[in-house]
Amino acid sequence: MFAQGSREFVDFYEQVPLTDDALTDLRVGMHAFVRFATEDTARYHLLFQRTLPGFEPSPESFATSVQGLDLLRRRLTAHGYDDTVVDLLTALGTGLADQQISNDPGGDRWIRLIDDAMTMFHNHVSG
Repeated sequence: MFAQGSREFVDFYEQVPLTDDALTDLRVGMHAFVRFATEDTARYHLLFQRTLPGFEPSPESFATSVQGLDLLRRRLTAHGYDDTVVDLLTALGTGLADQQISNDPGGDRWIRLIDDAMTMFHNHVSG
């Protein structure tokens, strides 16, 4: 299941369009990530949380997951962001997704914050 979910994420994220505008791509990419997370919360928990005690994906399954992270890194570096910003961006993404899933399932309370959060992120890491 982990490998399947990881493959679904990579396939999904590869379809997210890129432009020549970093802020637009951050916003579109984060909206896509949160949409992916909220469309199937069980899959989200399996892929991005440690909700199953003792579970570790096989090396083969984990390799697919790493492909998704590498895709994100390539998108960021294409816009001139330093590779070190990945941790901050993934923390923002999972934080927004977690809040949406936990506190407003089916709504948009945290989804509405994505554009502002990406503007703050962009200003912070670009400044």
